[in-house]
Parts: sequence; structure tokens; C-alpha cells
Amino acid sequence: MTVAVIVAHGQPSDPLPAAAELAALAGKVAALLPGLQVGAATLAEPEALARAVAGKPSGLILPLFMAAGWFTRSAIPARLAEAGAAGWQVMQPFGLASEVGALAVALARESGGGEVLLAAHGSFKSAEPARVARGVAARIAAEAGIPCSAAFIDQSPRLSEATGFGRAAICLPFFAMAGGHVTTDLPAALAEAGFPGRILPALGTDPRVPGLIAGLLRDILPAAPGIGKDF
Repeated sequence: MTVAVIVAHGQPSDPLPAAAELAALAGKVAALLPGLQVGAATLAEPEALARAVAGKPSGLILPLFMAAGWFTRSAIPARLAEAGAAGWQVMQPFGLASEVGALAVALARESGGGEVLLAAHGSFKSAEPARVARGVAARIAAEAGIPCSAAFIDQSPRLSEATGFGRAAICLPFFAMAGGHVTTDLPAALAEAGFPGRILPALGTDPRVPGLIAGLLRDILPAAPGIGKDF
């Protein structure tokens, strides 16, 4: 397999900006791995994934999600089946990679904050997204030596209830892309809570992410032409 497609949820109400952002990310990853063709598709565009895999008998799907759930376990495989892409392999979600947790630790250290609020989506249907976010928060506390707790948009404890933080606090959005949750819902919830600290950019928008994704793909396809360990 020398083809990979990065798949994200996208923004159903306005799919084009998120699709363009994802395509730009795929382009940066492809530039680091010249032996690999890297595409992009959002689930918000009904035919985007089918177009991305059309005519390609096999390849890798990297779900740009922060945890496993219905979209990664059911929606993506169903779209692939509809497209007749039986030979494609779905990787574990982006947010489950140890390297993503390491990046969160680095961002917390680099922020200079005295405490960290890890802001995540959460889910009222599954405990898995919260489990992942809390695991990353624990890793930040242990490895960066900075107190860290997690709060959520879609479950308790909610970001709108994140009180008791000082001005030295920072909020790290544990999101793969800078969609409406990051640009609108998260700031509104923190304003309701009276959060006095800084809000960092979403983790998935950090300039190190293309190299991180390239490493994840390289580890699975080490023998593909042009894919080496130096990039």
C-alpha cells in the first residue's frame, strides 16, 4: 500500500473550509513522504471518501479523531464498504497515538502555564472520549509537572462549569481541527465559567502535526518506496 487518506468529521453546516484545511494538512504530510500518495476526505461531504479511494484497491485510512467511537468504528467502514474499498485498512484514531499525548505534554510545558485545563469534546453516549482525554491530562500532570484536569463540551464536567482557575492557567483544546467547537463553543463555555487564563490553539493545528502523522504512516509502511525514517 502506497496510498493513505486522512479522514476527519468536518463541518456539516459549512463543509468546504474544513475540507480545505484537511487537504492542506494532507499536502504537508505528503511533502514529508514522497513515496506515499496522501489524500483527504471529511465525512461531512457524503461522497468525499468514495472519491478519495476510487480506483485504488488498497491503502490506509487515518481517522483524524481524538478517540474511537461511532464515526471510526462504524461510519468510516460503512463508507468504505459502500465505495467497494474492501482492501483499505483503518488505523487507530489520531488521538490514541502516544505521540499525540507527548505533543500535549510539550504544548503544556511550552505554554508557561501554572495549571492546564484540557478541553475536549466528550460524549453522552460513550465513555471512551473522556477516558482518552483524562489519560492525556494525567500524562501532562505526571510528565510536565503541571496540574491538569479535563472538562468537556458534551458531558460532565462541562467547560462552562470549569471554575477555580487563576490567571496563570491555560486551556489546551484537545481537538484535531479548529472547527466550530474550538472557535465558538469552547470560548463561549469558558466565558460562562469565568475562566481567566489563555486559550491555546487546538492541538491538531500545531505545526508539528504533519511530521507526527508522517511518522505514524511511516511506521506502518516502512518499505514503501521513498518512505524513510528521516523527514
